[in-house]
Amino acid sequence: MNVYAISDLHLSFSSDKPMEIFGDNWEGHFEKIKSDWEKVVKDEDIVLVSGDISWAMKLEEALADLRALVPLRGKKIFVRGNHDYWWNGIGKIRAAAPDDSFVFLQTDAVKIGEFVLIGSRGWSCPNSPDYTERDKKLYLREAERFKLAFLEADKLYKEGDKKIALIHFPPFTQKGEDTLFTELFKANGVEKVVFGHIHGGAYYPLKTQKDGIEYILSSCDKVGFKLVKIY
Repeated sequence: MNVYAISDLHLSFSSDKPMEIFGDNWEGHFEKIKSDWEKVVKDEDIVLVSGDISWAMKLEEALADLRALVPLRGKKIFVRGNHDYWWNGIGKIRAAAPDDSFVFLQTDAVKIGEFVLIGSRGWSCPNSPDYTERDKKLYLREAERFKLAFLEADKLYKEGDKKIALIHFPPFTQKGEDTLFTELFKANGVEKVVFGHIHGGAYYPLKTQKDGIEYILSSCDKVGFKLVKIY
């Protein structure tokens, strides 16, 4: 069983949202992702998708984008991104999943094989360029949600398992400063963290080592529209 990651798919099969406006490299981006996915992923593998899945505003519209992922192999694990406005009511989303290869995490965890996967959206962190005082409430709330997610993970974890966290926003600053998220990941024995949200010229290293944890940026344009192998 291999574990892969990719995020920020920004699909728009039910709306007219051409990604080429963000750069020529986005032209036909889903076909690029799909081609690589079909080459490397097997049925028993896991693919982690750290948010910004669809441009849809409503769940009914997002289903067209989710169905585009049905033919792609592997167990697909999702967390919400800041543009996933359709993600409203986790019960409804799980009930609408196209098939059992789709797993939606929100303040909780799931175990597949030896991997315990913990997920929540996260938020912009203090000292990040886009952080303002208005973000403080959501930042603190998302940290509390991760605390709840780790309580669920503890129920699933057995000695020898590997903990992987999914978060949409970068969990540390561009200068590598710690946050409530990194402190939680360290305190709870996470081995790897997958995140997205970063595009274009904004700089974060693709891989970062902090306190024995590997942090992996998986925004699709940053990784050349190819899946990143995690394990």
